[in-house]
Formats: sequence, structure tokens, C-alpha cells
Amino acid sequence: MRVFTIIIGFVLLLSCSKEMPEDPFVFENPLLDLSIPTGFPEFNPAVYGNRPTTYGVELGQRLFHEPRLSGNNTVSCASCHNSGHAFADNKAQAVGVEGRIGLRNTPPIQNMAFMKFYNWDGHMLQLEKQVLVPIITHEEMNSSILEVIGKLSADTAYRHLFKKAFGDELITAERIFKSIAQYEYTLISANSKYDSVMRMEGAAFTEEEERGHHIFKEKCASCHSTALFTDQSFRNVGFPLNPSTQEAGRARVTGAAADYMKFRVPSLRNIAYTAPYGSFGQFIDLRALLDYFDKGVLPADNLDPILKSNGNRIPLSEQEKTDIIAFLGTLSDPAFIHQ
Repeated sequence: MRVFTIIIGFVLLLSCSKEMPEDPFVFENPLLDLSIPTGFPEFNPAVYGNRPTTYGVELGQRLFHEPRLSGNNTVSCASCHNSGHAFADNKAQAVGVEGRIGLRNTPPIQNMAFMKFYNWDGHMLQLEKQVLVPIITHEEMNSSILEVIGKLSADTAYRHLFKKAFGDELITAERIFKSIAQYEYTLISANSKYDSVMRMEGAAFTEEEERGHHIFKEKCASCHSTALFTDQSFRNVGFPLNPSTQEAGRARVTGAAADYMKFRVPSLRNIAYTAPYGSFGQFIDLRALLDYFDKGVLPADNLDPILKSNGNRIPLSEQEKTDIIAFLGTLSDPAFIHQ
């Protein structure tokens, strides 16, 4: 009887052990505290459907710096979106695999959680959908999402990261897109000298910066408004055409002649770090950009009404240019670019 009891106990033990997972795992992935800085607009609605999580952001940051997203394993998102340049670069136009030159100047990645449109022509409304664009574009990463999934699935470390972020090791396109977007949503810049002055935290503008602030409010803030320093509209401001491309700006999205060469108004936050400027890097520095607006922009039927009403220009004295540039320097957020 004793032997029979021992055998039954042993069988039950084996039965229980088969029901237990070989790798006990409790899925816990807390949401990060993603708050809206004072004066900033509401989040893009997509943020609420993909709130950043501890491990989602960890995975997204790893993928953002992963060159295997490109066809020849040489180019990552961070190759063009360098944190030291406010997640832009210092090139006139983006440079992708095999040195291929992209269509436009690399946009900075900052405060993406608050943007209504992505890319200079605004053809993406959700950051999660934008992620695929550089992966498949010939001049950028020149890959496919299936190729990327295959590479990552063969990597034990990535399977572990996906399990932490999503509960299991399955690597899918949606999870790749969501995790990279989660990381980018956390790239919030709201701690410049300007912010400190506005929040009355003890900082103060110099005389030059104060003059520049007043001139800016008079001559620039119509387009570069809100705490983002962009009204997120699309405008034709008479930039020279790029003779090497078939550029059309917003018209590439809408097909409307009225949108020809209109681009999303850029945020001016951290602008001191993001030279050169213009849709394809036409202007080497801020002085060259302000000189262009002062001397007169190229005419166009759909030129922005503000410019048309001023004779196709924004008149500025040399001192005003100096003062504006000084003020724009107060929009720099050193902690943001050193993260």
C-alpha cells in the first residue's frame, strides 16, 4: 500500500510539472508618466491608443538605433536623427544606404506627441504609420518590413525585449511600429531658457534676446505660434526649387495646385542645433535664412498672404536679424540634446 501511494504521488507530481510553464513569466509593463508641459497643446489622439510603457520605450529606443532596419545593415533611424542635432542632422538632405541622397532636409524629432501631421508634406497623421516610410524608401533604408522581422526574430535578445514589452516573443510589424513611436513620443523638449523665463523660474533674457523676442512676436509669430513655435499649417514661403527632384510639397499629398510647394511650418525649438535650413537645406545658417526673407522670396501664385502683403518679403534690419537670432538661441534645450 505504501509503494502504491508513493507511485500515485509521483505520477501526480509529474502531471503538475507538465502544466507549469518552463519559463514562468508575469507580464508587467507599467505606463510611463507622459505629461503635457505648461502651455503645450493636447496630444495627437494616436498617443492615447499607444501610451508609452516602460519596456515599450526601452524596445523602441533599441530599434531606433538598430542598423538592421536597413537593407544592408548600415543605417538606423538615429543615423539621420542625431540627438546632438535635436534628432535631425547637419546635412542639407538626408543620406541613406550607400550614400543615397534623400528628397528633403531631415526634420528634427521633438515634441512628436503633440504634432497633427508628420513629414514636411504632412502625408502621415499617426507616428505609428510613419515608421514604415524610411524602412521601405529606396533613398533611406531600402528594406522591407518582412526582412526586418526576419532579422530581429533570429536575435534572442530582441525576442526577450518583445516579450517584456508585449507579453510574448512574437515580433510583428505593428509591434515594431508601436514601440518606435512610443520612444519618439517621449522626446519632449520644454526646458529651454525661454521656458524658464516664461515660467518665471529665475532666468532672464539679455537685452539682445529681449529685443529679439519683441521683433519675433511682431514679424514671425503669425506662423511660428503656440508653445511648439509652429501653428502646424502648410505654407508656401517662396523657397527656391530643388532642381534635382520633382518636389511639389503638400501637393504631393493632396494633388491640389493650391498646395504646390507648401510645407509644414517647422517648429523653431532647438533651431540652433538643426542647421542647415530649408526644405532641402538651402540655407547654411540662420543669418542666410533671414537674409533671404529680408531681400525678397521667390514669387508664386499661392505664396503665403503674409509675405504677399509685405511685397514678398519680411523686412528686417541687420540689427533685427542679430536680435532675432539671439532670441532663437533661447529656444535651445541642452538637456534634451544630451539625453
